[in-house]
Amino acid sequence: MKEQSYRKLERITNHSRYRTIYQEGVWRSSQHFTAITCSNSQGVRRLGLTVTKKAGNAVRRNRIKRLIKEYFRLNKSLFPAGYDVVIMVRRNMPPLTYPEACKELTELFTQKTNI
Repeated sequence: MKEQSYRKLERITNHSRYRTIYQEGVWRSSQHFTAITCSNSQGVRRLGLTVTKKAGNAVRRNRIKRLIKEYFRLNKSLFPAGYDVVIMVRRNMPPLTYPEACKELTELFTQKTNI
């Protein structure tokens, strides 16, 4: 059960770390999401989320964040170990169901990249 949790250790919480990831990371995009991947020194896969007000009101933004966190919790094997991943949501994203969001995120993380 421990493997499917979303622990505090697996979250990016430091503002300066977000800046470093934005500057040094590898950017990939899909229709509704942008993922930025950058290596970390901790050897743990960590997730950060950026959902701006342009994505909708607070209810929509929180729903999007819950969908992405749940996807991360259940699909940790798709995320590279020892890397920080920040997922940004594009503006005016339509309300996606969980399967639609999973499909798009899976395609985004299974693309060939230069990590």
